[in-house]
Amino acid sequence: MVNIKFEQLRKKYCNFNYDGYSITREKDSIKISFDFSINGLCEFHPATTIMTDNLDVINCFDSERGRSIAFSLGMVEAVSYWKCVCSENFNIRCGYINENDKIWWKKLWFNGLSEMFYRNGIESDFNSFVNINCSLESERINDFLPFKKSSINIVPIGGGKDSAVTLELLDEIKHMIKGFTVNDQAARTQCAEVSGIGVGNVIRTYRTIDKELLNRNSEGFLNGHTPFSAIVAFLSLYCAYLIGAENIILSNEASANESNVFGTEINHQYSKSYEFEKNFNEYLNAHFDMPVHYFSILRPFNELQIAKQFAKFKKYHSVFKSCNVGSKKNIWCCNCAKCLFVYIILSPFLSRREIFDIFSCDMLEKESLLNEFCGLVGFSDVKPFECIGTVKEVRFALDLTLKKYELAGEKLPVLLDYYKNNINPLPDRENLLCALNNENNIPQSFLKYVEEMYRYVSVCG
Repeated sequence: MVNIKFEQLRKKYCNFNYDGYSITREKDSIKISFDFSINGLCEFHPATTIMTDNLDVINCFDSERGRSIAFSLGMVEAVSYWKCVCSENFNIRCGYINENDKIWWKKLWFNGLSEMFYRNGIESDFNSFVNINCSLESERINDFLPFKKSSINIVPIGGGKDSAVTLELLDEIKHMIKGFTVNDQAARTQCAEVSGIGVGNVIRTYRTIDKELLNRNSEGFLNGHTPFSAIVAFLSLYCAYLIGAENIILSNEASANESNVFGTEINHQYSKSYEFEKNFNEYLNAHFDMPVHYFSILRPFNELQIAKQFAKFKKYHSVFKSCNVGSKKNIWCCNCAKCLFVYIILSPFLSRREIFDIFSCDMLEKESLLNEFCGLVGFSDVKPFECIGTVKEVRFALDLTLKKYELAGEKLPVLLDYYKNNINPLPDRENLLCALNNENNIPQSFLKYVEEMYRYVSVCG
């Protein structure tokens, strides 16, 4: 069924324009501003601020290379605004991209918006969902200044268990790490503090949403999930350029590659996937002439293994948060699929008392979350649209937790009992703790950290 609103809006507002961008520097910050417009509707002027009071900026903030990265950041930032009408034409008035680049950007947008299209009932295809046009007729020849390098590694910190594991794996080089955040949240600051890198060694960036977009949302224009991690990629790359960082080290796991709607490629985590990571590196190498490596050190592992590793880092247990609903209040809401997933994936590796202390409740007793539970364990065709693990990992975690309850002779919580009575028994289920994904971009010098973690997580018991 065709979404009538989608068809009407994209034809009525058929031209979306990327009009310009600017980079300005104040005493303690650098601001990147973007200018977008939709013919006949409105203009958007979002901005991102990078605090520099704690940074040693060694490369010129508005050099040709810096502007090239900022332009690309605008290309992914624009998606959040384009999506409100899904204009037929995306017109670039402040730069040039060649035909191969147009395909690159269309791939990111199409896959990154796959959830939004699905949840809005929008039927679209890669070739026709947007036309990218450039007002400039030829590409400038980049004449970049030499890139000044430092020995710094940038680690994005989301405040959850994954980035905490990365920080602990890299503990011996923490003096060479700068954390990176987009908009402060208490959990992110606290995790940086607990890790030992300290709040003073965090690159703080602040991204604002233009109020005009919020107005369009309230008026009922199209809305939905966008590839936020792609913004993290380009923004962290610009910061890496400023300080001459060698590596941007992510905490995305192998599980991020699984789709949410089984039998399709609709993936809430597309911009955390290995496919995007690989494509981003290709774009980086082709356009910016920078010896910066963008990779996830947790890509060899699944969520189950990361949970086991995280379970031993007790110092984070009172400060980490992964709940999107409760993020502004720095709480676990305990009523969403994300909270339930984290509870389940940690349950095999923590005592009931330890996990209760984290969530202040027993989430496996929450019958009200049965629909979310069924999505997590694969009893429905759609996995919750959250950054969560695979169905196999959730089932394996529940198998381990079930065994703990049965060995202790304890009554099963509601959801665990439901699982036991409805799942097909698989006595020879693959041991996911011994899995190792070899599809990754990890440099040779960092493989020792992978090997160290694997030795611990692959041991049963």
